[in-house]
Amino acid sequence: MQVFNAGHSEVTSANPFGDFRKECKKTLETSLAELYPDVHIDTFSFEIPPSPEFGQLASPVFFELGKTIRGVQGKKLTERIVEAVEVNDFPLIREVRAAGGGYVNFYADFAQLSKTTVDSVRALDSTYGYVKTEKPKRIIVEHTSANPISPIHIGQARNPVLGDALARILSARGHRVLRHFYVDDVGRQTAVIAYGYEKLGEPSPEGKADHFVGRLYAITSCIIEISRLKKSIEDSGKKDREEADELQGRLEEWESIADELKSKHPGLFAQLSEKLSDVEDLESTVSVLNQAYEAGERRARKLVREVCQLSLEGIRETLANAGIFFDSWDWESDFAWNGDVAKTLEELKQTGYVFHEGPVLEFDANRVAEDLKLKQRLGMKKDHEIPSLTLVRADGTTLYTTRDIPYSVWKFKKAERVINVVGIEQTLPQQQLRLALWALGHTKQAQNLTHFAHNMITLPGYRMSGRRGRYITFDEVMDEALSRALEEVEKRSPQLSDEEKKEISRIVGIGALKYALVEVDPIKPVVFTWDRVINFERNSAPYIQYSHARARSILRKAQEALEKPDYPLLAEPIEHDLILALARFPEVFINTAENLKPNGIADFADALADKFNSFYNFLPVIKAKPKGLRDARLGLVEAVTIVLRNSLSLIGIVAPERM
Repeated sequence: MQVFNAGHSEVTSANPFGDFRKECKKTLETSLAELYPDVHIDTFSFEIPPSPEFGQLASPVFFELGKTIRGVQGKKLTERIVEAVEVNDFPLIREVRAAGGGYVNFYADFAQLSKTTVDSVRALDSTYGYVKTEKPKRIIVEHTSANPISPIHIGQARNPVLGDALARILSARGHRVLRHFYVDDVGRQTAVIAYGYEKLGEPSPEGKADHFVGRLYAITSCIIEISRLKKSIEDSGKKDREEADELQGRLEEWESIADELKSKHPGLFAQLSEKLSDVEDLESTVSVLNQAYEAGERRARKLVREVCQLSLEGIRETLANAGIFFDSWDWESDFAWNGDVAKTLEELKQTGYVFHEGPVLEFDANRVAEDLKLKQRLGMKKDHEIPSLTLVRADGTTLYTTRDIPYSVWKFKKAERVINVVGIEQTLPQQQLRLALWALGHTKQAQNLTHFAHNMITLPGYRMSGRRGRYITFDEVMDEALSRALEEVEKRSPQLSDEEKKEISRIVGIGALKYALVEVDPIKPVVFTWDRVINFERNSAPYIQYSHARARSILRKAQEALEKPDYPLLAEPIEHDLILALARFPEVFINTAENLKPNGIADFADALADKFNSFYNFLPVIKAKPKGLRDARLGLVEAVTIVLRNSLSLIGIVAPERM
C-alpha cells in the first residue's frame, strides 16, 4: 500500500520491502509475457539470498518454468528473462542478474529504498509495520484461565504472556480481538478450598488474597488426603495386605508434605487441623459440596463463588502489574447452571457417539474422527487410536472438557475464530473438544477453533509442587526482576532521580520477564535463569530496551531538526543492513500474525538491536559530514527507535527513553 504524505516524502509505503518484492514479481511477469506469451505462472516464489552479493531477493524461475518451457537450459532461460527486463520502470530495483542454478537475482536501489523506508517509518510512526488484513475477523483469544485455587506461579506465567502477545499482534493486524479468561470454578479442587474456607469461618485474607487462598488450598487438601488414606488403609488392611502397604507408602509421603506445610504456615495449619478433626468422612463431605455447586444449590453457590472471587482479586492484581487485562471473565459454572451443559449432553447422545461404561458416560472421539475422515486434518496417522472422552463421572458430575463444549459454542456466537492458549499437555482434550463440535454439526466452529499450544517452564535446581504448596509465584518473580533491574539501572545511570530509576526498573524488569517467556518457540520449553533474563549485553529485553534508549539519546543530543537528508550517502554495508531490516519489518509482522508466532517479533527486535549497535560502534552520527549524511543517519536512527518500540509493543514490552 502506498499513500500520499506531504510531511516526509512524496510516497509513504506501509511495506517497503513488500513493494520491492512486488516490483521483482512484476519484472518476471512482464518479461515472460514478452518472451513466452502462452505461458502463465500463477505465483513466483522468492528467497532471501545468503549474502548481499547475490542481491536482496532471488527467484528460482527455472524450477517454476522448467516443466512448461521445454528444451531450454536454466542459465539460458534466466539470461533471456533478465535481458527482457526494463529496470528503469521499477524505482526500487537497481539491477537484475541471471545466476547459476536457474535463479534470477534482484538488487535493490538502496538510494530509493533508503528514502522510502526511512521517510515511511518516520511518517507512519506508531502504526509503521502494522499492515492491516484485507479480511478482518472477530477473534476471541482465551488465555491464562488459571484455577482460582492459588496464585499464578512462574510455571503458569508463560500462558498469559503469550496470550497477551497474540491478542496485541492480531489486534494490530486489524482484527477485532476480545481477551477472555475462563474461570474454572467447577470441580473437586474448588470444593476443597471452599470447605476449608467455610470451616475457618470465611475469614478475610491475610496478605494478598490469592496467596492466602493458595495456602488454604494446600493445607486443606493435605489434611483431607491424609484422612482419606488412613480410612482406606483401615478398610483394605482387613482384605489386602499388599494394597494396605502401598497406601501406607502414600500416607507417609503426604505426612511429609504436612510437615513441610506445618513448618511454613504453623498458625493456619493448626487452625485447619482443629476445625477438620471432628469430621468423620472429609472426602465424602467435599464430594457432596462439589455436586451441590455444579447443581447450583444456593448455599454452595455463595460459598464457592466467594472464595473464587477472593483468588481472582489477587490474580487480577498480578496480571495488571504485568500489563495484562481481559475483556471478559467467563465462569464455568454459568454453563452448568443455565442448562447449556445438560443440553449439550443430550445433543451428544443423539449423535450416536456416546456410550456407557457402567455409570460413566463416554464420547467415542475415535469413531467421529474415522467416520468424518478427520485424522489427517488433526495431524494424526490413520491408525492412531484416539481415547474416548469421559463426559460424566459415576457420581453424576461432569468433566472440564464436557463443560468446555457449550462454552466453545457460546464463544463462537461472539466471534468467527477462537484461539485457546492452552499448555501442550492439553493437546488430547483440545482434540476431543473439536471432535465433539464436529459430531454436533458445528463444522465451521471446529475448523476455526485453534489450540495455541505452548510448552512448560523449567527452573534448574527447583521442583515445583502444587500439593506441597511449593511454587514460586509470578508476583515474587516480578518483584525479583524489578530488584535486579534496579541494580543495573543504578549502576549504568546513577545521575537519574530515584523516581526515574524506579520507573525504569519497573519497565525493564517486567519487559525482561515477558521477553524471556515469548522469545522461545512456544512448542519448546523455557529454561528460566536470571542471568539470561536480566542481561544488557545479548538476546534479552533489557538489551533491546537499552539499544532503544541509546538511539533516543543520540536524537536528544542532535537537537537540530533534520533538513535535507541525503539518502544515497547511506552506502556502508551496515547501513544497508539496517535499511533492509526496517523495510522488512512489515513482512515479519504479517508472517507472525498469520502463523501465530510471537517469538518471530522477539527475534526480529533482537536482530535489529544487534544491527543498530554495530552501526553505533562503527559510524559517527552527529559528527558525520557532510550535513546531508548526518541528517540521513539521524533519520535512520529515528527510524530504528520507532521500529524497536513498535516491535516491543506487540509483545507487551515498553521501550524506555532512558536507561
